[in-house]
Amino acid sequence: MNASPLLKGTLQTIILKLLEDNDRMYGYEISQKVKEVTKGEIVLTQGALYPALHKLEADGLLKTYTEVVDNRVRKYYHLTEEGEKDVVNKMKEAQDFIEQLQSILNLKPDLL
Repeated sequence: MNASPLLKGTLQTIILKLLEDNDRMYGYEISQKVKEVTKGEIVLTQGALYPALHKLEADGLLKTYTEVVDNRVRKYYHLTEEGEKDVVNKMKEAQDFIEQLQSILNLKPDLL
């Protein structure tokens, strides 16, 4: 499920939710957390993750700062106040969509 359209459509929601739960994270940490939680079923590539992070930052939902850790510069991402509000909305939208999708997929063939 690495580059599926379903993942692309939910990537921003995934990022925002992880940052809500973890306060701040750097890009590699986000990708590793997704991989860990999904037992390797979802792998976020740099080509998908970083454009999504940059868009969220440009939209004012994330702020960044850098820290030097073990002589390496890490760019951390953190939710803005607007981002904290948006994650609530995106989670509600995702839950509603999942419920509607389950309704459709669980229909008996004779009801179609």
